[in-house]
Amino acid sequence: MGRRKEEMRIVGRVLRWFFCAAFVVCLYHLAFVLIFPKDSDRRLMRENRMYEKLYSQMREQERILHDAVELLEIRDDEIYNNLFHTSVPSITDLEIGTAIPNDGEDLSDNRIYAYAAEKAEGIEKTSHSVEENFRRIFEITGMEGYTTPPMVMPLEGFTVSRTGASVGSKVSPFYKVSTGHDGLDLIAPVGTSVLAGGAGVVVKVVRSIQADGNTVFIDHGNGYVTRYSHLGEIKVAPGRKVKAGEKIGTVGMSGKSFAPHLHYTVMHGNVVCDPVHYLFASITPKDYAEMLVLSSSTAQQMD
Repeated sequence: MGRRKEEMRIVGRVLRWFFCAAFVVCLYHLAFVLIFPKDSDRRLMRENRMYEKLYSQMREQERILHDAVELLEIRDDEIYNNLFHTSVPSITDLEIGTAIPNDGEDLSDNRIYAYAAEKAEGIEKTSHSVEENFRRIFEITGMEGYTTPPMVMPLEGFTVSRTGASVGSKVSPFYKVSTGHDGLDLIAPVGTSVLAGGAGVVVKVVRSIQADGNTVFIDHGNGYVTRYSHLGEIKVAPGRKVKAGEKIGTVGMSGKSFAPHLHYTVMHGNVVCDPVHYLFASITPKDYAEMLVLSSSTAQQMD
């Protein structure tokens, strides 16, 4: 009996030593992993540190992109309102429902599914809005007597780098003070063909050595009238029907002109419009963006 108790004590002692040794081994292993991580762990930790540094930059870039999208929406609204007299669907129509998880929130499957479902619902609503806008546009353009606004580039062989000042307060090259500028300066050599911005009727022709110089006015219907100033030659007469892109004259320096160029004006009713917004259909999106920047940033007019 005493021998059996002795054996039990020995077994208990061995087990205690075994568990203590296992516990110590686990502690050493954990310390080793924390102090001396594997190559894969070190790589992951470096990536995490890099992402932490990039996160603030990415948030700032996201803010800049958001502001850029808002500016593009404003430009689109101007085009839709000026040309089709309707509003463009806003990208903010998609921003409904559950916000996307961020800043370390739990990305559970249910959260992601809810977000995707509500975004899909928003996209569906927006698609209906787009469809309704197109229906309205086709309805307007299909009306009897409707003519397309003047959207043709009025200069033959024009390159975007020759874009001058557009509508707004610009510095006069003659008086060196800011004055109102009611058109778009398109720089070109003398003799370059000037084209009708759209189909219409020539309603007025002016031949002068003062002010706007030789000028042609074309009525395009629907309240649109275009004016072509500082011409050299004039190839049309009042009452003449012209097609979009038809030659009506040539670039010159008639009137008060600082250099050879076409002063191109678009009027809708009594409102002076920015001609750049009507040229997007004649050039590439990249060139259109460059024209917007050049025309708005050029401080000096040429007449």
